[in-house]
Amino acid sequence: MEKFIDLLKRLISTPSFSKEEEKAAEVMREFLQLENIPFKVKKNNTWTFNKHFTKGKPTLLLNSHIDTVRPAKGYVLDPFSPIEDGDKLYGLGSNDAGGPLMALLAVFLHFYDREDLPFNLIFAATAEEEISGRQGLEIVLPEIAPVAFAIIGEPTRMELAIAEKGLLVLDCFAHGKSGHAARFEGDNALYKALDDIQKLRNFEFEKADGILGAVKITVTQIEAGTQHNVIPDICHFVVDVRTNEFYSNKEAAKIISELIDSEVKPRSFRLNSSGISVDHPFARKAAEMGIRIYGSPTTSDQAIISFPSVKMGPGDSARSHSADEYIYKSEIIAGVQRYIELLEGLKI
Repeated sequence: MEKFIDLLKRLISTPSFSKEEEKAAEVMREFLQLENIPFKVKKNNTWTFNKHFTKGKPTLLLNSHIDTVRPAKGYVLDPFSPIEDGDKLYGLGSNDAGGPLMALLAVFLHFYDREDLPFNLIFAATAEEEISGRQGLEIVLPEIAPVAFAIIGEPTRMELAIAEKGLLVLDCFAHGKSGHAARFEGDNALYKALDDIQKLRNFEFEKADGILGAVKITVTQIEAGTQHNVIPDICHFVVDVRTNEFYSNKEAAKIISELIDSEVKPRSFRLNSSGISVDHPFARKAAEMGIRIYGSPTTSDQAIISFPSVKMGPGDSARSHSADEYIYKSEIIAGVQRYIELLEGLKI
């Protein structure tokens, strides 16, 4: 595993913000070249097939991302210095998602030469996950289709997220009429927005008893007015909606639009909830191994995948995007072994 830890250190030392992953992609490709593994590229994405890839077998995708968020305020350590403290490895992207990326790469190499696999394997190191960008996994999927199943590497403490909530962002506009604040005139758009926000705070979607729980509605931004003595004629507020398996993003947007008086403009419908049944062979095998199965409240590249997928990897989501991010090297090593046990003999 030492070479994978060394590769992770190189990645930590290579700034790789979303849309700026060129050098990190080069690091991944140099590693594959040294391992004599042929690969394909598109933009800042890199993917490779197992040696005995055979048409007719189902294909399993192992995917994680090479991009990171920008360093959080409060960093004490250099975010681009891979500092080791015993078992701990510090650095931006070490936990999200360097550890999962290395574990999946190690698993791919473990099975790379196997001729008796009941499935094909594709390993993909992709870009723009942190911003749900359109130049990451989304442009790789048409190049590798069809895929029967995917493991998306994210820090889940090697617990199995068989579903994750979708993400819907709404720009809402309350409309009023401007006037002088000193006189009883005008129609205050800010007050109208507050009435709608109160409706959203009190509203609950009817269907909520699935693995993902209730739909979560959160107002996260608001802006109105031009100066202190002018009644605002428009108020803009932003709503973050995390959808469950019972509502598509389009359905959720329609329900909210009919609930409030403000004009509702969805930014996108593309990041819907996703997941697999507890009866899927991978989920059943995980359950037999005593692995905790749950629904994830956060969004990953699963949201753009149309085929069955799960989210699983070493590390802890609570450390993601935090100052002085770290992962335990032992977590990565244990994660590799757990992945191998799950894939050995799996039939999908």
